[in-house]
Amino acid sequence: MERILIKDGRIIDPANKIDRIGSVYITDGKIASVTNEPAGFKADRIIDANNQIVCPGFIDLSTRLREPGQGRKATFASETAAAAASGITTMCLQPDTIPVIDARAVAELIKDQAEKTGYTQILPIAALTQKLEGTELSAMLALKDAGCVAVSNANQPVKNLLVLRRAMEYAASHDLLLIFRPNDVWLANNGCVHEGRLSTRYGLPSIPDAAETIALAQCLELAELTGCRVHFGQISSRRSVIKLHQAKKYGLAVSADVAIHQLHLTEDDMIPFDSAYHVLPPFRSMRDKEALREGLANGTIDSICSDHQPHDIDAKLGAFPETEPGVSSLETLLPLMLKLVDQRAITLEQGIAALTHKPAQILQLNSGALTPGFAADLCIFDPEWEWQVNSESWRSQGINTPFWGVTFKGKVTHTLQTGVVI
Repeated sequence: MERILIKDGRIIDPANKIDRIGSVYITDGKIASVTNEPAGFKADRIIDANNQIVCPGFIDLSTRLREPGQGRKATFASETAAAAASGITTMCLQPDTIPVIDARAVAELIKDQAEKTGYTQILPIAALTQKLEGTELSAMLALKDAGCVAVSNANQPVKNLLVLRRAMEYAASHDLLLIFRPNDVWLANNGCVHEGRLSTRYGLPSIPDAAETIALAQCLELAELTGCRVHFGQISSRRSVIKLHQAKKYGLAVSADVAIHQLHLTEDDMIPFDSAYHVLPPFRSMRDKEALREGLANGTIDSICSDHQPHDIDAKLGAFPETEPGVSSLETLLPLMLKLVDQRAITLEQGIAALTHKPAQILQLNSGALTPGFAADLCIFDPEWEWQVNSESWRSQGINTPFWGVTFKGKVTHTLQTGVVI
C-alpha cells in the first residue's frame, strides 16, 4: 500500500485532544504518526490540506442502503458513493432489510456486497427478534460471530416487555449492544407528525412525545434490571433528554444518538403536506429541538447519526400520511453539523467527536481516532466551501430531502478508508 502524507491541515482529533496545524503520516493503511515525521518516511502521495480540516472518518450509527431487497430505491454502489463524498468511512446498517438480518447468511451476504462495492466498512446490525416480528429471539450469538455489531428491532415493536427483558438478558450475557428506538406503537397509533400545532391545524394523525418517553422509561428500567448495554437511537424529545440525563447521572450503561435533521427542523418549519418532511420520529417543537441541542452539548446525547433513508419517487407520492417516512441524509451530515457550530449550539470539537470517537466508543471499535496503529480512516474537508443541494452535487439515489435547493457551507475534499482514498 502507498505511504501517504497529509500536510499542513488543521488536525482535529477529539479522542486524543489534538487541535493544531500539522501533518498526518500513513503507512500500510494505518496511522503511522500525527505531527511528527517517522524515521525514514518517504511519501508515495502527498495531499495538501492547507486551510482544510483533517479529522477521523465519520461513523454513522443508523443507515438504510435499501439493499438487499429494495434496489429500486437505492443500491450499495449509489449510497457508498454518497457516503464517501461525505467523509463517512463506517456505516451501521439497520436490520430491516429484505430479507431481515436475522440469519448468518444474510449478514454474510451484506459483507460480500460491501466488498464487491469496494466499501468494506458496512457493519450490519442484527435483528433482535426473528423477522423483526417481536416474538421469538434471533440467534444473536451466531449473528455476532458473523460480524454484526449490535442487535435491534429497528422500528418494529417487541410483543411485550417480557420478550424485551429476555432479549436484553441474552444480549447482556454475550456483551452485545442493544440499539433501541423508543416508540410505543400503540400510543403512536400510525401517526405521521408531532402532536402539536401542525397536527391540530391540518388534521394530520399525530404522535405524542409520550410515545417515545414511555417506551424509553420502560427500557431504562429493564436496562437496570438486566445489566444490558443499551443505545437509544434517534431520540427526538425534551423529556427523553431529561430521562437520559437522570439515568446517566445514576450510572446506567446507556448512550443515545440524535438524527442530524432533528437538530435543525421543527414542526414549524414543515411545509404542509410536503412528504419530504415525513420522518419518524416526527419533527417536534422548538422546545424539543433546543433540548436536543443542549443534550448534545452537555454530553447527555453522545452522537449524531444521519438516519439515512433513501426513497424512490413513488414512496413519497400521495397523501402525506400514506407516504413512507425518511430522509436521504448522508450528504447533509457534515454541513448541518457545521451549521450547529456556526450557530454556537456546539463547538467544532464536540461536533467532530459526536461523529467519530463517540460512536466508536459506543460500538467498542478501535477507530474514530487518529491514534498510531489504528486504521487510517480520515476525512478532509473545507469548512468554507459553499455548495448547493441539487442534481449536480447529489450522489445518493434518493433525493427525498427537505434541504433540496439549499446552499450549505462545508464540503469534503478527501475521504480515506484504511489508507485508501475513496
